[in-house]
Amino acid sequence: MSISEAEVAAEHLTVAERAARGTAARTEVRRRDHSAWEAPAQRRSPVEILRDQAVTRVPDLVPIRYGRMMVSAFTFYRGAAGIMAADLAAQPHTGLITQLCGDAHLSNFGVYAAPDRSLLFDVNDFDETLRGPFEWDLKRLAASFAVAGRDRELSAKQRAVVNRTVARAYREAITEFAAMGNLELWYSRMHVEEIMREVDARASAKQQSRAHRNLAKAQAKTSLRAFDKLTETVDGQLRIRNDPPAVSRTRDLFAPAVHEQLHEAVREMVRSYRATLTADRRQLLERYQYVDAARKVVGIGSVGTRAWIMLLLGRDHQDPLFLQFKEAEASVLEPYLPPSGFANHGQRVVEGQRLTQAATDVMLGWLHTTGPDGVNRDYYVRQLWDGKGSALIEFMNAKALGWYAETCGRTLARAHARAGDAVAIAGYLGGSDVFDRALADFAEAYAEQNARDYEEVRAAVADGTIEARPGV
Repeated sequence: MSISEAEVAAEHLTVAERAARGTAARTEVRRRDHSAWEAPAQRRSPVEILRDQAVTRVPDLVPIRYGRMMVSAFTFYRGAAGIMAADLAAQPHTGLITQLCGDAHLSNFGVYAAPDRSLLFDVNDFDETLRGPFEWDLKRLAASFAVAGRDRELSAKQRAVVNRTVARAYREAITEFAAMGNLELWYSRMHVEEIMREVDARASAKQQSRAHRNLAKAQAKTSLRAFDKLTETVDGQLRIRNDPPAVSRTRDLFAPAVHEQLHEAVREMVRSYRATLTADRRQLLERYQYVDAARKVVGIGSVGTRAWIMLLLGRDHQDPLFLQFKEAEASVLEPYLPPSGFANHGQRVVEGQRLTQAATDVMLGWLHTTGPDGVNRDYYVRQLWDGKGSALIEFMNAKALGWYAETCGRTLARAHARAGDAVAIAGYLGGSDVFDRALADFAEAYAEQNARDYEEVRAAVADGTIEARPGV
């Protein structure tokens, strides 16, 4: 079954018919068959895939990306979404379609502040979002726990428990969401308070202390905190602090004439972006005045794509707004799935985020612009810091990692239920642990593949085929 055949717009089937569709999908791919992973005979080299991705990225930043990926097999996995996309596409799929995160590894879940300022836990990275088979996200998530378990030196038995937990939590949660009314499902959220109650009830005193400190750190990540950390006053002029290569002011990146041209272009970018906001949010944005811009190096998977931060001021220096303009390229899933239907990849990211997240940034928008090099590019825009925080995987033991696997599995199920047919997915997964065990086996097998890929890329770095810049 092709992806396009799997979706019919505005169908209104009965609950029984939807469940039957899910059960029927077992004839396409049996649940136990998800355990299988064997590298195809014609599988592309991971080095080749990474080098292809680098073609459109900023050349002087690409070695930083490789340096970050080479820290461990786990950091390598975080940057290897394109590699895994090709591998997933080579496998049979269920045809049960939802809006995929596209890169649903465990570090792409986290805390952020909703517009009502409550702290939520949700999927928080959508660069690769696209509609596709639900199990692609789930396999990437489960494999990330298998890789992280190896990184944390968990035993094979401990990893198996964690891996099964991802699938079980997803399966049980999607069944719960399948029983909800549409509005009840749409309004469902995972509040951080719920998570912290679980932490306080189940974690050791040391883990509790670390979790509360990490949460406090996330709560402190506001525009005011970014203003204190990222700006300085020179000759009476407020500007973003230069800290290359992490943060590089446009004045230091370009010749004076190009810099002035760029600053005019930035103002045009803001006007273009503003048009994608709703009327009330446009009025809010118009209360801020542009001050300065800089290039910022972002997370492992995106290093090398163009990301800019922009400082705006409202009524005074106590009213800053930091926006991040992040380049949006084609999703790594697009060679294998139908196109998103959006001409602008920034809009693809934004619409995918709005569809799957419980609540989204009030400043979320997109634009299309021409850079100083004359190349047309798409961007999406969001606040730079807004209560964002991630779990500290490097401190987790087997028990904590298992609990986090349960949290992420449930969260992914809620995102998929909002954007897909939870009843059909629940019908496919059923009530037994057949799928759970199969996914756990796949996760472990793919973690082995990831380890081999990591070593192959390390060898390419060692022999000079690709350049890695560590420690940045």
